[in-house]
Amino acid sequence: MLVLSRKKNESIVINDDITIVVVEIRGDKVRLGVEAPKEVPVHRREVFDAIRRNEAATGEKNPDGTPKDPTNGGAAAGSSAQQ
Repeated sequence: MLVLSRKKNESIVINDDITIVVVEIRGDKVRLGVEAPKEVPVHRREVFDAIRRNEAATGEKNPDGTPKDPTNGGAAAGSSAQQ
């Protein structure tokens, strides 16, 4: 695992098309902003785990091979700030 230190408004770049920015640091919480192509699913870990559990239980996937997302009616989620 690569471990990096970042301050507010600093970022990291992954594979030229994903950027993660430290938006805010408040107490023991850090708010991150994720900029990624819409076709790249971005989830909080607990949502990702729920998707995987649902996929394992139903065997369902979207046409592009991504797991169906139980939080939005089955569509694959993009890089929404709400996630």
